[in-house]
Order: sequence, then structure tokens, then C-alpha cells
Amino acid sequence: MAWQRKILRVDLTAGICTAEPLNMEWAAQYLGQRGLASKYLAEEMDPKADALSPENRLIFATGPLTGTAAPTGGRYSVITKGALTGAIACSNSGGYFGAELKLAGWDMIIFKGKAPKPVYLWIADDRAELRDAEGFIWGKSVWEAEALIKARHQDPQIKIASIGRAGENLVRYACVMNDLDRAAGRSGVGTVMGSKNLKAIAVRGTKGVAVEDPKAFLAAVTRARELLGASEVRDDLAKNGTQSMMDVTQAFGSLPTRNNRDVQFEGVEKLNAAAMATRRRTDGRANLITNKACFACTIGCGRVVRMDPTHFAAAGKDRYLTASGGLEYESGYALGPMVGVDDIDAATYANFVCNEQGMDPISFGSTVAAAMELYETGAITDAETGGIPYVFGSAEALVNAADLTGSGEGFGKDLGLGSKRLCEKYGHPEFAMVVKGQEFPGYDGRAMQGMALAYATSNRGACHLRADPYEDDFSGGKLEGKAKIVKTTEDQNTVVDATGLCAFTMMIWSLEEVASQLDAACEGDWTVERLRDTGERIWNLERRFNLAAGFTAADDTLPKRILKEAANSGSGKGKVAELSKMLPDYYEQRGWDPDGVPTTQTLQRLGIG
Repeated sequence: MAWQRKILRVDLTAGICTAEPLNMEWAAQYLGQRGLASKYLAEEMDPKADALSPENRLIFATGPLTGTAAPTGGRYSVITKGALTGAIACSNSGGYFGAELKLAGWDMIIFKGKAPKPVYLWIADDRAELRDAEGFIWGKSVWEAEALIKARHQDPQIKIASIGRAGENLVRYACVMNDLDRAAGRSGVGTVMGSKNLKAIAVRGTKGVAVEDPKAFLAAVTRARELLGASEVRDDLAKNGTQSMMDVTQAFGSLPTRNNRDVQFEGVEKLNAAAMATRRRTDGRANLITNKACFACTIGCGRVVRMDPTHFAAAGKDRYLTASGGLEYESGYALGPMVGVDDIDAATYANFVCNEQGMDPISFGSTVAAAMELYETGAITDAETGGIPYVFGSAEALVNAADLTGSGEGFGKDLGLGSKRLCEKYGHPEFAMVVKGQEFPGYDGRAMQGMALAYATSNRGACHLRADPYEDDFSGGKLEGKAKIVKTTEDQNTVVDATGLCAFTMMIWSLEEVASQLDAACEGDWTVERLRDTGERIWNLERRFNLAAGFTAADDTLPKRILKEAANSGSGKGKVAELSKMLPDYYEQRGWDPDGVPTTQTLQRLGIG
């Protein structure tokens, strides 16, 4: 139960869709979503294959709790070899698409090959077929494509995951977008989708999801909801969204600013949650309209905002004057402090473009920041930027970059390479704030040493969601304990990603709440200990994929700036990331050899063949 026990295979080259049973032995070991799809990926493709080749697999996967009444049980993931990194990629999204796919009777979709011409996949419960996208939605934005698909099928309840023009143009950090502003956002999963000539997946599901023990499941769900409802953390997320984190990192001195040259930003009060909530447009209307929630969510951290119609970025662009997804912490940091811009409308505009054209705002903003440093040094000039001065703090440059990258025009083609490739092209690889080719999220690793280790060891490149060292970092925990905290929380977050639940629940729940819901929903005994083992198994499987792809311990590192240049203010003032002191302990905690390779004993213990 909870699993639908069925996957959809789509051979894009041949144009054939077929159903097959879910491998339940693998489900027992890897659970679902991030875990189970990674197992299929590792078994079915050569990790050395180019990410943009037809040999790469693209997997849309739900978890066993996706589509159920479990609080936040609406998640799905896109798993592939990442176009940005060349590493294993798993990008998680909320909204309603994942639940709809599960309600249509499918646990996952596995795409292989490349369609001869642009197509989209149409699913109505058990029926699945590829349809022509050329001359229909290819070349359209996410917003345009979604409206056209719903009109063609005459059903506003259809849920759609699609790429925008960024994915079609192979921007290296293109997203898969769903519900207009929810994203499987990192590592270039949308780029892989574009490389396969796959524009969208449209789903209508009416089947429901059964659970093993309905009475026990209801009790577990009720208890979990009560904990969420009584939480001050939940209340803050509902009221302020994730953008309230900006005040925390600013005060602590871990807010990446101007391409991580600084760790605090003087313009925070123009961008933070309070600014978003209190700001009035010139027509007197509020900037922030409301919050919003995903399927089965009782938190509602999403923001719905609108731009000021008199702002220069809005001129002649009426579609951006309607309500859409607002700044969250990661997009707010990347489109604000990271590029030195304190103009909330310019940042909101860039975020709208990222949503409409399907781009990861973290990677986009960080790439623009790298371009600004390159411009400052003279490596990039007005000849490349079309006469726009790409200087830190320029709202005009940010808006220009969003327009050009989203459309794949002019200097946007260079920006679409991502920080690593851009900085290599212009002779300054040290300006790229990346791990394994993926740009930093909004936490500087000099003040937050645990996060530095988490960035360096993340299987998908720099990530703020793969581990949970926040409480220890912000409380000034000792360096000696960081490796254990990072390893333990990596395993925990990994298994939560495999369930179909949102990671934000773990700010309030323990694994007890996850285990109780899973145990009631699924066959077999799901205990906290089994969940921890499952998370560790998935992590090691991902590591093995990356090693086979050519990654080594040398890739478990950080940019020179974070390792050699001391922070200039805040709690980390005078400090660099002490990675060399933490990494050997981390390898030992993991049961890996000094070269970062899982030992035979570790693989045998976890049942990884």
C-alpha cells in the first residue's frame, strides 16, 4: 500500500509509452522518490554518459506518502545526471503536480532517449501518450505553455510540469516548473529535459492512494498535524515565509554578499520579510498579497506578490503586474545581497522571469554576481554586456541579465553557462562560488562551519537542504562535532526526501513522526532505525554514482575564497572554513577510506551490491 506499484516508461526516441510493475524489493530498500529513483538511475545508465546525451535518464518520482493525507505529502523529485554538475541530481518540488501524478496511479516516470521533435506527455490515469509540442508550446514560456495545455484539454484541473525557454536553450541551470512558480530547481534538471525535446508533462489523476492501516494512519497524521499547528516555527513560516532567514544570516554574518566577498549587506532592510510585508505600491496596493500552500500542507510558506507598475522593469510588461510567486530566502539572497542589489522590485522582477522561463534563481543570481566581479576586473567589458555596466548594486544589470538569460540572447548565452563555466571562459575560475559546479545557497561557510562541510560533501553540489547543521552553527558549536552532525542529518534529510514529505516539517518533527506515518501507510515495519539506515544507504548509492562518473575526494572542497580569505565581519570575522580539519572525521563517520570511497564493509552493511 501507499505505493501505486506501477511505473511509466517513456522511450522518447521510439515514441512509445509502456507500464511496468514497480520493483518492490528496491522499494523496501530505497523507499521512494529520491532513493528509489536513484537506484533505477544507477542501474540503468552509465554514470560517465554525458548529461545532455540521449543515454541519460530523466526520472520523475513520487514518494509513498505523496498524494496521501500526510501533512505536506505533495512532493515529487526529478532525478537525473545533472547538466550543471555532471553529478547525480535530485531536485525536489512541491505544489500539486506530484500528488496528481500519484493520483493518476503512477509512482514514477522514466524517460530515455531523445524525441525526434518537441513533444509533451499527456497522462489521464492509466492512459499515457506523447503528443506534438512543435508549433504548439515549444518556444513558449512556462506560463504560456500551461495555459495552452489546459485550454487544449479543456480541463483547468490538469497539473503540469514543464520547462521554459531556458530549458529549451539548454541554460545549464534550467528548472522543471510546476504550478507556475514551484520548481524542481537545482542542478539543471530542466536542461536535461530540454535536451530530450520534452517540453511538458500534463497529468489528470482521479484514482486516489490507499494506505495499509487507515485507522493507524489517521492517528499518526492527526498527531503530526497537531505538532505543526502548535509550532511557533510553523507560524513564522506562514507569516513571513523563508525570507525571515535574511535577518538571521545578516546578524550572524553569514549572508553571502557581492559574490561572497562580504558576509553582511547594508541593504537588508529594503529586502527582508518586513520590507515585503509592509511595502505599498505607488497605487496604494500592498506588495505582498497572501501566503500559499502546496498539496496537503498546513504550513503555507509560499508568498504571492505583485510588482509596482511604475518600476522601470515593469514598463510594457503587463504579465508581470499580476500576482505571482514572491521572493523566498534563497531567491531573495541570490537576487539581492549576492549581486549587491537592494531594489526589491528589481529582485522580484528577476524572480518572476526565473519562474516564467524556468531558471534556478540561486544559480542565476550567483552567476550574475560572478559576472559582476569579472566586469570589475576587466575580464568582461561592455563589448560582452551590450553596453550595460555589470557592477555590483546595479538593478539595471540584474534586470538585463534576467531578460537575456531567459530568452537566450546576447550576453545571456554566457550567463546561461553557470558560474563555473563562465569564470573558466573568462580566465578567473576562482570567482565561481561553487561546489562540484553548483552555486552556493545563502549561507557563508566561514561563519557556519557545519554548512561549509555540508556544501563540500553534498552529492549534488553546494546545497542548503542536504544537511541540517543550522542550530549548531548558529549557536557556535565546536568544530570537532561538526562531522557527526552533518553525517547524521544528511542521512535524515535524505530519507525524508524519499518519503514525499517536505523538509520543512523536520524543523518541527523528529523522525518518530515520519516513521509513524510511514509504518501505517506502507507494508513492513518502518522504524526510526530503519529510516536512518535507508537514508545512509541512499547517500552511499549516490556517492558510488558520482565516483563512477569520475568525481573524487578532490571534489569535496570549497572555493579558494572560502578556504583562504577570512570573513571581514560578523561572527566569523577573521575566520576561514576549516574544511581540512573536518573532512577526515566526516569520511571516518561515513565508513569511507581516506580517499572518500565507501569501504567494502560499509557497502556490505548497507546491502549495496
